Amino acid sequence: MTRRNAVVVTHSRLRQSGTVVSEAVEQLRSAGFEVTIIDNVDPPAFGTPSPRVSDNTEIVVVLGGDGTILRAAELVHCTEVPILGVNLGHVGFLAEFESFQMSEAIRRVADHDYSIDERMIAHVDVWLPGANEPIEDWALNDITLERETRGKMVELSIRVDDVEMSSFGADGVIVSTPTGSTAYAFSAGGPIIWPNVKALQLTPLAAHALFARPLVIGAESTFTLDILDSSVSDGWICCDGRRQRSLPKGTRIEVRASRDMLRLARLSGVPFTNRLVSKFDLPVVGWREQANRGKAARGGGFGMQYGP
Repeated sequence: MTRRNAVVVTHSRLRQSGTVVSEAVEQLRSAGFEVTIIDNVDPPAFGTPSPRVSDNTEIVVVLGGDGTILRAAELVHCTEVPILGVNLGHVGFLAEFESFQMSEAIRRVADHDYSIDERMIAHVDVWLPGANEPIEDWALNDITLERETRGKMVELSIRVDDVEMSSFGADGVIVSTPTGSTAYAFSAGGPIIWPNVKALQLTPLAAHALFARPLVIGAESTFTLDILDSSVSDGWICCDGRRQRSLPKGTRIEVRASRDMLRLARLSGVPFTNRLVSKFDLPVVGWREQANRGKAARGGGFGMQYGP
């Protein structure tokens, strides 16, 4: 009989505060899996490969929120191993199931009853001043380039496919994938990009410029960001809120679509639009429609009223 291996990625706080994690592990073992538990995964240094799950791992089950999924993504980067997220956090946008659906999720995994959703990853090359080779890293959600000195701006030049687009002082910029468009970039006013769109977006953070709108480029294009020598602050780069380092003036950062993809296990056919509406609790009924519905419920109709 072929041995089946699963890795459970969670947080020590969840293991200590309840029985959800232990119950999930027991159900996986009852379904025939040998289970390895990983929690509190420390981020590697920027540009340093992270530890990966073994080649014989069938699936990584994530018990937590989106932050835990980002930690798990480091463990499966450059592998074919899929991730299944069970939301024990707040929004849980990347998760497929909620905690009360745990038993169904594990049963479906055991029966191979799931599909694979491939998500685009961003690749970043950082060229330090005078360097002959770049420092390489990647992101599932976003790459942020910010000012290192609080209270000052970082001066940036923005190019697309080596064509100058803009330059400004700002708190920084966010370059995100479609997956990350609902995260930090969304909070900064960037557009939501559907996961099946192969694109990268750049969203400025408090840019001091007349033209500093979000930019969206195709997967064959490249963003180039230069920290100008005249900048009053050095830069600070961070990938997925985890792997980070300081960048001196004169550094060049190039971001493009990676050849690698992240594989998310999907057990339902719920479209992204439904997930978007439910997770963000979007007000799909506007105040005008609410007012009209109220009139209709009171029998007032929608026409002009006559008489006293």
